[in-house]
Amino acid sequence: MINRRDFVARSAGAVASASTLSGLNGGFSVLAGSPNDTIRVAVVGVRGQGNAHIREYLRMPNVEIAALCDIDPAELNRRLGEIEKASGKRPAAYSDIRKLLEDKSIDAISVATPNHWHSLMGIWACQAGKDVYLEKPCSHTFWEGRKVVEAARKYNRIVQHGTNSRGSVALREAMQKINEGVIGDVYMARGLCFKWRDTIGRKPDGAVPAGVDYDLWLGPAPKRPFNPNRFHYNWHWNWDYGNGDIGNQGIHEMDIARWGLGVTLPTRVMSMGSHYMFDDDQQTPNTQVATLEYDRKGKKVMLVFEVRHWMSNNEGGIGQRKDEKGLVLDSNCIGNIFYGSEGYLAIDGYTSYKTFLGKKQEPGPSRREGGSTWVNFIQAVRSRKREDLVADIEEGHLSSAAMHLANISYHTGRSIQFDPLKEQIVGDVEANNMLRRKYRAPFVVPEKV
Repeated sequence: MINRRDFVARSAGAVASASTLSGLNGGFSVLAGSPNDTIRVAVVGVRGQGNAHIREYLRMPNVEIAALCDIDPAELNRRLGEIEKASGKRPAAYSDIRKLLEDKSIDAISVATPNHWHSLMGIWACQAGKDVYLEKPCSHTFWEGRKVVEAARKYNRIVQHGTNSRGSVALREAMQKINEGVIGDVYMARGLCFKWRDTIGRKPDGAVPAGVDYDLWLGPAPKRPFNPNRFHYNWHWNWDYGNGDIGNQGIHEMDIARWGLGVTLPTRVMSMGSHYMFDDDQQTPNTQVATLEYDRKGKKVMLVFEVRHWMSNNEGGIGQRKDEKGLVLDSNCIGNIFYGSEGYLAIDGYTSYKTFLGKKQEPGPSRREGGSTWVNFIQAVRSRKREDLVADIEEGHLSSAAMHLANISYHTGRSIQFDPLKEQIVGDVEANNMLRRKYRAPFVVPEKV
């Protein structure tokens, strides 16, 4: 299985060849320009995925990481030193994004914070006249995701969503093949997130780490004592900050499934699951199944998404690499399967696909090649053409919405009916109220952006 680190490491080498699919929704081009048209980028949140952002921008011509922003000075100083060593320049340092956004020399910000901050930072950046690369999911709730889209349109900003698969040359070809009918009439897509996740255990509340601005880290979330199991990475498994694995790794597969089906918002959603096996601090389910029904040009199609956290099988040749003795080296199975009237198509991670045609499942078209949504983002920043983006914020919102609606069904324990035109849950006041959340002042997503 190609994990997120592998994807980022390989993406630089795939940039040039990505132009072979330039006819697909804008495609890519190798960045051109001179030192006089350098794009100045600030990365917000530098510890985990933020480091992937940093490494992507460092290898691009005429792109300067001009500033970093993080609430943890230890992490911030470490990255500042690494960038200075790699580029010869030390970026400006901020702990508060509001101060960063006052710097008019910054062209774009790249957000890799916990989920509960994504939408507000995206909106603030648009209001400040900055373009935005916004990590997945673009929102912590459905409503605020729509507000990010509104802000991007109102302020005419380039806003890319961090669903990396949209930049993959192989996956873009796979979508082209699906549209051409290689597996016939596609009626169902599955997203698979079978990822080995161990217990996080239980930890008591304690002192905030030295120097960390914990109040700023909480931002829009409710005030709670500090706990390491609600901080670095494990925030994913707490509802105040994350959305579970369906909104972590799973949002990639939800996005790919919706992309291949060619749909926008569902009409009916059902999800169930639980936190099985472990007695620990995790709030979100580690095993979950979501089923979403869409209307596509008068026909119904289905999207099924599955999270499993422990021992599992692989499907369609996805994941679970083995050594020469047949022993499993990687137990993850991360990908998608599309089912059609004439075969099925399996996507392995972010960078490859295979097709199996007819009753005998004969091999059909296949490809393995990555790409970079960060390179594509900078291309669109230069061109000022939203259509050049491979993962425009509207697409990010629609895919994040699928995850949010699935989690609402999980919380209520019942199926929900959704009106895609009104963007409201029908006939269920409790569920409809979950489309948005309360914010802790002054970190409030505005009604009018």
